[in-house]
Amino acid sequence: MTENPIRAPRPFPRAIPPWSLLAAGVLAGGLLGGAYGELTPRSYSATSYVVAVPADKSDTASAQGFAQAYGRVATQLAVLGDAQMWAGVPVRTLQNSVQTETSPDAPMIAVSATSPHALQATDMANAVARSLIRHANDTKGDTNVELLQFSRALKPTAPTSASPKVTGLVGASAGGLLGALVLLVRPRRRPEESALQASVPGPAVAADVHGQL
Repeated sequence: MTENPIRAPRPFPRAIPPWSLLAAGVLAGGLLGGAYGELTPRSYSATSYVVAVPADKSDTASAQGFAQAYGRVATQLAVLGDAQMWAGVPVRTLQNSVQTETSPDAPMIAVSATSPHALQATDMANAVARSLIRHANDTKGDTNVELLQFSRALKPTAPTSASPKVTGLVGASAGGLLGALVLLVRPRRRPEESALQASVPGPAVAADVHGQL
């Protein structure tokens, strides 16, 4: 009668080293971030500055108040409708690309434009600023405040959008953080499983037992 050989049970798979999850997260995040920065179109920003000046019958406080008001109406259709002729782009493009910002401490209005083309961003910022000055000065006899060009927008020499290197570093950081979170929430091996794995004989030990039988 032939005895069946004793087969050693298959060993439990080894756990993945913790550092491999971190490395995979950093690598995947870096690749995705770099690809995003490479595929995203470059954008350029240009800013034109307009200042509100009080007339003889007005004061600095009034100029400050009107500067805040003019900053809000700079992106309205009445102003952008004239600006489109000088900028050479439709009103919708100006609505999506131009934004204004005012200062709480100075009667200054910043008109900024963003575009994939540096020269176009410059033209849009200057066109909206010019149109705003024209509309505001049509009523300066009533407001006693005049808008003047403080600084024209200059053609930007570098894009304002993040480079692939920067987006790659951000992606790598995010991937590393995600890998660390996975390590924190991954299930732990129970003590009885570890004891059972330690008690299972390896292939060499099983072969010796079979030979002795």
